[in-house]
Amino acid sequence: MATDLDTDLHVFDTTLRDGAQREGISFSVADKLAVARLLDEIGVGYIEGGWPGALPKDTEFFARARTELKLRHAVLVAFGATRKAGVRVEDDPQVRALLDAETPVVCLVAKSDVRHVRDALRTTLEENLAMVADTVAHLVAHGRRVFVDCEHFFDGYAADPDYGVAVLRAAFGAGAEVGVLCDTNGGMLPMGVGRVVADVRSRVEGRLGIHCQDDTGCAVANSLAAVEAGVTHVQGTANGYGERAGNADTFALVANLVTKMGLPVVPAECLAELQRVSHAIAELANIAPDDHQPFVGASAFAHKAGLHASAIKVSPELYNHLDPAVVGNDMRILVTEMAGRASVELKGRELGVDLDGHAEVVGRVVDRVKVLEADGWSFEAADASFELLLRSQLPGAPAPLFRLESYRTTVEHWGNGVVVSEATVKVHLPNDDGSSERVISTAEGNGPVNALDNALRQALVGRHPGLADVSLADYKVRILGWKGGTSATTRVLVDSTDGVGEWTTVGVHDNIVEASWHALVDALTYAVHCR
Repeated sequence: MATDLDTDLHVFDTTLRDGAQREGISFSVADKLAVARLLDEIGVGYIEGGWPGALPKDTEFFARARTELKLRHAVLVAFGATRKAGVRVEDDPQVRALLDAETPVVCLVAKSDVRHVRDALRTTLEENLAMVADTVAHLVAHGRRVFVDCEHFFDGYAADPDYGVAVLRAAFGAGAEVGVLCDTNGGMLPMGVGRVVADVRSRVEGRLGIHCQDDTGCAVANSLAAVEAGVTHVQGTANGYGERAGNADTFALVANLVTKMGLPVVPAECLAELQRVSHAIAELANIAPDDHQPFVGASAFAHKAGLHASAIKVSPELYNHLDPAVVGNDMRILVTEMAGRASVELKGRELGVDLDGHAEVVGRVVDRVKVLEADGWSFEAADASFELLLRSQLPGAPAPLFRLESYRTTVEHWGNGVVVSEATVKVHLPNDDGSSERVISTAEGNGPVNALDNALRQALVGRHPGLADVSLADYKVRILGWKGGTSATTRVLVDSTDGVGEWTTVGVHDNIVEASWHALVDALTYAVHCR
């Protein structure tokens, strides 16, 4: 049974409605059910599932949720609008759809800006108040708990500081449990939010909430300022997804409320799930995780400069505002041209490479990294390539898998629009007696790089059967130095997987295929020697 956070501050997640309004996101019903389960795993108090009656997909979601969604921490919420102007609440089909969703909580959106009431709803201020009161009372009479989102509250407050308060009083008077102050246009700053919330808090009896869009880049800060001023209901979306610039990020809200403000808004055991859930929802949304996202991004606790690394070697908390493990993240050391000996030593420790007693190796690696990065190589996002570089300087370094004789790739565009890529590789595989075996392998692919990957693995799999399970997971190209025309230095990052984990390798060359070859060779070498 879900945990109800009636008396304490709670987090209300709106990913499945507000977050789904982000450009490029289109959740299926199965996706929505999966996202809801993930949000429940981080312990949020409420999950808004969507707008039944208005969207067929959301109507289906609530129907399936009744039997398929078993929440341990969160309460499921249906979202909708107040009755239409001039329509009896009993006759409004959208209000009926809210009841049919059979959720214990309903969140209503209501206009709280006099300009929106007159120009958007085209009704009177008095009728809008009646719409709020009638709908809340109707839902409460049918056993629902009701929260009310006061849309455009802060803009409306600036135009008329009394009408939004009147809307809140109408809602509370009819039985609403929470009145949410919405920065719908996202134009507020924290100091303004704090002032308005404090004023409203002094004028109404009832629980207040906050909903912030991120158009000023202040959605999380605005939400925290509202909490400081007295709200006890905070709305956000996973990874800050939402319309325009997005919403307050649920993960940053939870992490800040718990670790910085000492407010236990989620069960203690759930906090360490933040990064995992953030990335899982990103996958469902088909959006690459933001590496620089606070708390949960891959770079949130990544350190680059040698000075930082030297201090971290002594005491990690000197340069981390939080133990990364608290939110399920890890500290990372980035090895770049700025790296010193401490960076390499810490990175080696992170990768499980023992550098104790190998001071000369550390020095050689530092020098080598600086030379390579000057030529365009980057090991920040290519841990596998760096590990191979590190191990190559140690005693007992792994032997090369092969010696290259040559490779060739072709791309044929046939008259019927079919494009075929083919690659041939000629390699020499070492034998135990010092001799070698010449192998020629040809394979096709959906592009020259994929064809090369297939041909090379085909040549090696007889000696290294595990390579049969290795495949390309992602491929990224960056142009580093434009030299006019189509000439430029190209950096390629290749993500590979064996079905269990992923690793990233890098290659750099003026020729994109050669750059890809370097990354592919590292990927397969890593699979054989380091997995």
